[in-house]
Amino acid sequence: MYSLQSWLKRTALLLLTVVFSLSLSGPAWSVPSLPFGVLPTGNAVKDGSSILRFALPIDEPYIRDIQNALEGTTPQIRGKRWPEIKKGLSKAARTLNRHREDILAAVPVAQQAAASEQLDAIAQGLVELEDAVAAKDIDQFNGIRKPLADRVGIVEEAMVTEFPFEVPEEYKDLPQLKGRATIAVKTNKGEMTVEVDGYSAPITAGNFVDLVQRKFYDGLEFTRAEESYVVQTGDPDGPDAGFIDPKTGEYRAVPLEIMVKGDAEPIYGITLEEAGIYLDEPVLTFSSYGTMAMARPGDDANGGSSQFFFLLFEPELTPAGSNLLDGRYAVFGYVIEGQDVLGTIKPGDKIESARVIRGAENLV
Repeated sequence: MYSLQSWLKRTALLLLTVVFSLSLSGPAWSVPSLPFGVLPTGNAVKDGSSILRFALPIDEPYIRDIQNALEGTTPQIRGKRWPEIKKGLSKAARTLNRHREDILAAVPVAQQAAASEQLDAIAQGLVELEDAVAAKDIDQFNGIRKPLADRVGIVEEAMVTEFPFEVPEEYKDLPQLKGRATIAVKTNKGEMTVEVDGYSAPITAGNFVDLVQRKFYDGLEFTRAEESYVVQTGDPDGPDAGFIDPKTGEYRAVPLEIMVKGDAEPIYGITLEEAGIYLDEPVLTFSSYGTMAMARPGDDANGGSSQFFFLLFEPELTPAGSNLLDGRYAVFGYVIEGQDVLGTIKPGDKIESARVIRGAENLV
């Protein structure tokens, strides 16, 4: 039996999904008939930077143990569960002490000295975090934890030595991002930094970075901005709804691209519902404020081009790990700085410029 409050929340979620799908995809969209209670549940990660760290294609267990200990403190600190936090941090410190050489062995020799410096800083940071726990100082703890998690991410990124898969032959003429890229987005309301992930969505992210490099988004308006919902842009002036490749004179369409946790490569061309795996969880989820995903016309899952949207995450209506957007739209990145700007944007506001500041060499 569900409580009335739970039933209302789930009903609101389904209604939101209907409205969201119709507004982004047209009247041919249909919502699957799912019984309440079968959606995935759990303490999903809600920070975009954390999601991106977990999305890195590595399998070194000890650095992941340290990362899990740090990332796991986010819900614990809100509940002031100090004994649990202390226990987790102590375990992370022991792991680093005992398996430092194992961690470094997973890093290319040329980068091991830099990685060793990061591990030294992580070890010191864990000590400082334990001091903050002893003082029960939440502000001090949060001020240390985020840059420490970023250091873990730097070590993990160094472990990725090659792109892990090849995109299908039919899509190889499209731009691909074989790695990560960071983009500075300047709007008339402020500046944001976004990170896009080619490891999980090489075609979708590659298309976006290619358009940024072409300065396609400079001067484009935000055509849609709904409070606690979405902010959308990428519709060029004129009759075209997407990017027209000047070399071919044709609309560049990119396929729906979703990497499922545990899979070696993305699923292309169909939603997870159509693939019969709607309960599987994508690597890049709609569980963070500032999630970036491709919009698409009509009922064509493979009709996306230049238009994309930012999700203004609302936990009551798009609960992390329990929503009906995952697996239907291609997530390709997250706003990692300046998220507060999104909430101020209105229809008619503009992207003044978008520039790649890191990772341009990963575009092929």
